[in-house]
Amino acid sequence: MSILNYITWDVSPSIFSIGSFEVRWYGLLFALAFVFGQRILTKIYVAEGRTEGDVDVITLYMIIGTVVGARLGHTLFYQPEYYLSNPIEILKIWEGGLASHGATIGILLALWLFSRKHNFDYMWVLDRIVIVVALGGALIRLGNLMNSEIFGRPTDLPWGFIFVRQSEYSHVPRHPTQLYESFSVFLLFVLLYWLWKKYKEALPKGLLFGIFVTALFTFRFLVEFLKEVQVEKEATMVLNIGQQLSIPLIIIGLFILFRVWRNPKPALPGGKPAREAVRK
Repeated sequence: MSILNYITWDVSPSIFSIGSFEVRWYGLLFALAFVFGQRILTKIYVAEGRTEGDVDVITLYMIIGTVVGARLGHTLFYQPEYYLSNPIEILKIWEGGLASHGATIGILLALWLFSRKHNFDYMWVLDRIVIVVALGGALIRLGNLMNSEIFGRPTDLPWGFIFVRQSEYSHVPRHPTQLYESFSVFLLFVLLYWLWKKYKEALPKGLLFGIFVTALFTFRFLVEFLKEVQVEKEATMVLNIGQQLSIPLIIIGLFILFRVWRNPKPALPGGKPAREAVRK
């Protein structure tokens, strides 16, 4: 096989380490997802009459919802037998094991709590938050690439990656499914941000959220056909766990888009007026 027919990927997941302290690419990209997300969300909220303080509060809800949801999603969706028998292991997030479907559920619940407590229109919040969630998803998938994880099945395409650090799989080029997902979600971010920039307050309620959920999980459903199995039990499944979890979310997204089509009215943020929040 010619060296031009594949890409050798032998990047260390660690940026640097000092003794037992280590900074990894995944952790950095995960953190940057929230840093960039907060900056963009601040611009969006201020442009629509809200305050930076609102963004600080919602960011805290987002961090908790994402981390707790992603961890519980992995433990309950992918390895429930192991984690229910060893519950203390659920707390060891540093050992890996975060599920995007679990993060989605965690974020939805966290933002519902935020909206109730701070008197926001829930769908208005979701329509704005999915813009930064899309960017965050693109960065996190790059983190998966740096970890040489969640890769695809063998391929003879010229952009196939040989993941040297995964010795069991390092003999043949594979689909870089992390890049497929990262690139597609970044394009989704660009589309959502452009729609918000162009229409802002005139956006029909639920449009951005409906587009995000439908597009993200439809692509996720399709790209799973190219992935290696994540856990042993998936080897005998017609549709793997990621695909099964994507189907109800696609249906929800399509339902919301149908409602937007039937009743395309904009949502208001709700809550106290920005000038009142500033005085407080």
